[in-house]
Amino acid sequence: MIHIPLLRAGRAYKSLNTVRLTHIKTGEPFAEVSQANRGLIAKDLGEMARHKKVLGNHSFAELIAMCKEAARLFTTAELPLHETTQSPEEYIRHVSGTTGLPETLCSQNMRKIQTVLEEMEAVLAGLTRGLDMRIFDAGWRWGSQEKGTLVYVCETDALGAVLPSNSPGVHTLWLPAIPLKVPLVLKPGREEPWTPYRIAQAFMKAGCAPEAFSFYPTDYAGANDILFRCGRSLLFGSGPTVAPWMNTPRVEVHGPGRSKIVMDEAQCRAGGWAKHLELIVESVAKNGGRSCINASGVWVTSHGREIAAAVAERLSCIEPKPLEHPDARLAAWANPRAARAISAAIDANLKIPGATEMTTGERLMELDGCTFLRPTVIWCEDAEHPLANTEFPFPFVSVVDVPKTAMVASMGATLVATAITEDEPLISELLANPRIDRLNIGAIPTNQISWDSPHEGNLFEHLYKQRAFQYGHL
Repeated sequence: MIHIPLLRAGRAYKSLNTVRLTHIKTGEPFAEVSQANRGLIAKDLGEMARHKKVLGNHSFAELIAMCKEAARLFTTAELPLHETTQSPEEYIRHVSGTTGLPETLCSQNMRKIQTVLEEMEAVLAGLTRGLDMRIFDAGWRWGSQEKGTLVYVCETDALGAVLPSNSPGVHTLWLPAIPLKVPLVLKPGREEPWTPYRIAQAFMKAGCAPEAFSFYPTDYAGANDILFRCGRSLLFGSGPTVAPWMNTPRVEVHGPGRSKIVMDEAQCRAGGWAKHLELIVESVAKNGGRSCINASGVWVTSHGREIAAAVAERLSCIEPKPLEHPDARLAAWANPRAARAISAAIDANLKIPGATEMTTGERLMELDGCTFLRPTVIWCEDAEHPLANTEFPFPFVSVVDVPKTAMVASMGATLVATAITEDEPLISELLANPRIDRLNIGAIPTNQISWDSPHEGNLFEHLYKQRAFQYGHL
């Protein structure tokens, strides 16, 4: 059986305490994952200041070169996996086998990670807003007494990351920590330890200091310890998971996205919405609908039922297929009970007046030993219905009729909003809304990311602050 060890400052460590992952199709044991206890995590985190100094010995130019080499190794090389190795093809099968993501989507996410590593200099230019990269090797100060000096202070010895299992592409969000010279403390999602482990191995093989990588599969208490002990952390999870940390500045929360497409009256009344159907389908269904940047709402001023019916028709062609099928676009559920519970919750909320399901056929399906939820489209007569502003980790979307005067005010927290409009007052109101993290004006799918402009948070600003500084005469 495959064993995935801990990484303690880059050194593999096999724990006596392990968790077994089963294959999503057969239910048979597939991999064994070492588990870190709280005492081990606390002991190791006490060494992070030293590990940070070791990572800091690499120059910025060296780290950027390592990112490019890690990109090549991640996608092409046989990399260590405890006492054996893992090829890129095996990596794709392993991720698919425990998460239910089709192999085609695993491959797409692999290329996404490759792209971010290859383009890391551009990513950092966006995060730092064009900061002169020489500052990375100047002790976080740059300038002169005459021209003024920039001084940045790192606020942590390590970046903790409590990670999800929904999609490998999410790991691109913590990758810039390495060229920013901050070691990583990674707690992987239960079903997806493969990607962070393989990324760490690719970096170490590229020459990066092993001390930069700590990898701790652990339980809820261990995850909380990472969040408590690291000066800065990222937390991914559902609403209840992230809620206790929402007002903790040292923890950057990545919870439900509730991303939306907004169309104004001019688009709705003239039937202009029809030319944007493919954009809606892509926004809803790309990457199996598993990402927080997938649209879960389409908010319109009129013709909602008509639009919902057209979206449902387009989405109906996305049917469950075996995970290895080249045309598979729908992810299976690692936990079938969760799929059944979500489907039951949708049905229960449909009994509340004001919402109509526009999709046809069975939502819950079994195929090739796997459980799937087919794409689901709900038409809501107003924004007050429980299904109007909710999100599920499969292609689920509510088309909601909302008066123009209430459109922005009723949106709530929205990770990505695509506004298909030329209405200047509406655009101004959207721009002024602080609850929208990323705003697209025009026909841009919600899932289309510009890597030099982060859609949620800014890792550089999370890790570093600019210190007020001035010279004085002795």
